[in-house]
Amino acid sequence: MKILAIETSCDETAAAVAHSTANRIIIDSNIVASQIDIHQVFGGVVPEIAAREHVKQILPVIEQALHSAGLKRLEASHNLDGLAVTVGPGLMTSLLVGVETAKTLALAWNLPLIPVNHIAGHTNANFIDRDLSSIKFPLLTLTASGGHTNLLLMHDPLHYKIIGQTMDDAAGEAFDKAANLLGLGYPGGPKISMMAKKFAEQHQETTIQLPRPMLKRTDYNFSFSGLKTALLYKVREDLTWQDHVAEYAYVFEKTVVEALVRKTIKAASDLKVKTVALAGGVSANECLRSNLKATLEQKLPQVDLLLPNMAYTTDNAAMIATAGLLKMQAGLTQDLEQIIAQPNYSLK
Repeated sequence: MKILAIETSCDETAAAVAHSTANRIIIDSNIVASQIDIHQVFGGVVPEIAAREHVKQILPVIEQALHSAGLKRLEASHNLDGLAVTVGPGLMTSLLVGVETAKTLALAWNLPLIPVNHIAGHTNANFIDRDLSSIKFPLLTLTASGGHTNLLLMHDPLHYKIIGQTMDDAAGEAFDKAANLLGLGYPGGPKISMMAKKFAEQHQETTIQLPRPMLKRTDYNFSFSGLKTALLYKVREDLTWQDHVAEYAYVFEKTVVEALVRKTIKAASDLKVKTVALAGGVSANECLRSNLKATLEQKLPQVDLLLPNMAYTTDNAAMIATAGLLKMQAGLTQDLEQIIAQPNYSLK
């Protein structure tokens, strides 16, 4: 099977072509048009601007994805077996651009269309170019990004159960707000990580302490809003904070990573999973990747760890194509009339 996938849930316009073999998903092309430079001046994504950029970029991005995969647009109906598109969760105006474009192409090319959950897509990034038969279930995925922080329990590649989630800010959102507070700019995750690495390389001890939210609770939920507020108060009280930005970044990153890792390890242990996976934009964070790997090896050495390729950590259409192919193989397509953009689309 070979499909075209479209992703426009936030501020990346993306399209990808992928095909499946017996036990593997292969990406033929993966094109992403980022809007980071446009939204940087605002310190975050402006939905109306994002939607307008999607309108401008969507057809050229699709054309490039087809071309890079060796396909011609006029022959797409003969070269593709279906289309996949992110229907949610995400920004309503952004989602509409992708969904309506995908529905139009599916109708014009007489191809089935597969609706994909954005969070499921991030999880499926771990399945790209891997022997699917070698992945052990049950599998626990920590999905951390600018809009989502969830723990998902999977008993197979198509069924998800949310067992934990953030009660307020997502981890990526917390990084963005902390970076803004420290004058580092947008996007916050890479800026915080870069400054934290600078402090770590100095091999100095830190005297800054921040609270570890929710770690004493027995559930698997997260909270980062109070952590952000604690950082705000620390900075307000410190008249010399501008001389210690790297140290504040280091402590903030370390605190967020500790919360993510400890909750994930607890859930993995309690639920006796065979595999732990990391997904979402925050999964590109080196501190998170190394800490999760080290802690898992120490406390649950029998559990496998899946880390996505860096190219598939941020929003992209390759992950949507992967989820779409798995659903299509299982016969999970829908009538075009039933497929609509849903900013709060739940996992199915």
